[in-house]
Amino acid sequence: MSSVDLGGVQGPRAPRVARVTLRAVLAGHGMTRLLDAAELLTSELVTNAYRYSTGSVALRLRALAGGRLRVSVQDADPHIPPPFDRRSGPLRPVPAEADGGRALFPVCPYADAWGGCPLGDDVFSGGGKLLWCEPGPPLGEAEAAVA
Repeated sequence: MSSVDLGGVQGPRAPRVARVTLRAVLAGHGMTRLLDAAELLTSELVTNAYRYSTGSVALRLRALAGGRLRVSVQDADPHIPPPFDRRSGPLRPVPAEADGGRALFPVCPYADAWGGCPLGDDVFSGGGKLLWCEPGPPLGEAEAAVA
């Protein structure tokens, strides 16, 4: 589908560039029904990458079977934050009074699956990590599928 290196766009502009790119790619592939969730997830992943990493940020969009989409963001920081550090599934609640520990948990309600993997420090990848998620269908579609 598409792979976009956002390395030339640093700081707070990176999420906007990623969202504009995502909209264009999904429209071009007839996948606009996933746009709202995909846009939110992409923005969260890219924002996390520019805030907590240095160097280039890469966005990858991959069409999967059944009209699904995988959004992946690669950055140079090797730390894989929760909930991407474990398999998709039920999450442990974070106490309301906690100062941290939420990380990227806001993506969970909008994604059917997510994960992360460290990247080796070699000539091709340069180290870091890759976080990915698969946006779920719009709420109305998900409810209709269950009924």
